[in-house]
Amino acid sequence: MPAIARDDSSVFGRWWWTVDRWSLLGIGVLMAFGIILILTASPPVAERIGLNPLHFFYRQSMALIPAIVLLLAVSMLTVRGVRRLSVTVFAATIALMLLTLFFGPEIKGAQRWISVAGLSLQPSEFVKPAFAIVAAWIFSARRLGADIPGYWISASLYAVVITLLLMQPDVGQSLVVSVIWFSQWFLAGLPMIWVALLAVLGFVACVGAYFLFPHVASRIDRFLDPAAGENYQVDRAMEAFLNGGMFGRGPGHGTVKTHLPDAHADFILAVAGEEFGLIACLFIVILFASIVLRGFSRILHDADLFVVLATTGLLVQFGLQALINMASTINLMPTKGMTLPFISYGGSSLIALAFGMGALLALTRKRVGGQG
Repeated sequence: MPAIARDDSSVFGRWWWTVDRWSLLGIGVLMAFGIILILTASPPVAERIGLNPLHFFYRQSMALIPAIVLLLAVSMLTVRGVRRLSVTVFAATIALMLLTLFFGPEIKGAQRWISVAGLSLQPSEFVKPAFAIVAAWIFSARRLGADIPGYWISASLYAVVITLLLMQPDVGQSLVVSVIWFSQWFLAGLPMIWVALLAVLGFVACVGAYFLFPHVASRIDRFLDPAAGENYQVDRAMEAFLNGGMFGRGPGHGTVKTHLPDAHADFILAVAGEEFGLIACLFIVILFASIVLRGFSRILHDADLFVVLATTGLLVQFGLQALINMASTINLMPTKGMTLPFISYGGSSLIALAFGMGALLALTRKRVGGQG
């Protein structure tokens, strides 16, 4: 590939010299690691349900191509372009979440999927990054003096999103959206009295979820008292980490994937631990941490409040989702069906994450007068 001159004024040239190439590399490595792990983890799962052994690998590979294109395309947008696209995506996903409640199939007691043009789509995956950017726009507009009830508009949109998520129901995604919204409002100048009040309301909401949703109560009970119920997947995952040791058994030589129903999805880190060892798992953790910390370092001196709030929301979503998946896999918190970003199987998750991280790369590009 020929060298790209610093004075190249083309769209690609300007993008190349302003985008955070280290974060882009980290995301690419996560994608590569994910496709390798799905290749080794998914065949036993596919065979158990009567599918071609490479069924999940082929589907993830097909989703990976548009995800990469989307990530690069969004990362080339201007700040205004990211904002406009996010408003469109947010409106579309809210409409799809409403349709999901009426026309979506019920899977394991939840209605989270809908068929769009023959493709199965989970709209709640897209609402997280879109809402983070829309909420940041509203907060920043209000903070910078716009004559709009910004806090009330943001709170209303938050209530709509949470209501639709809880009607599915999806308590885990509701938690992630709540943390995103609270962190952005805090940075936008949330008074301390409201911090205390929202903390109390958050605790009350968690207690309410325990009593209102039986699957939440069951997971918390099993976490607090393993003898109270079946912890099959968590137990097998912990055995996989022990069997893998420091350097693992080698690609394809693990056995946990033959027992775990979600070895290619929620518990894919256990497959990595058994076949590639502790070193590989630590490398994955470092990759996630470096992307999050690098993102925050890029906005440390940014003068644009919208960019600061939107980037914070996207990084909180990315980091928290990874943390929840990894913590539940190693039994540090109750299990939650949440994908490990760019690594777990799931086309909707992969493409939604590509949109969110593409927006992150666009917002953290070097801009004249925007960053030191």
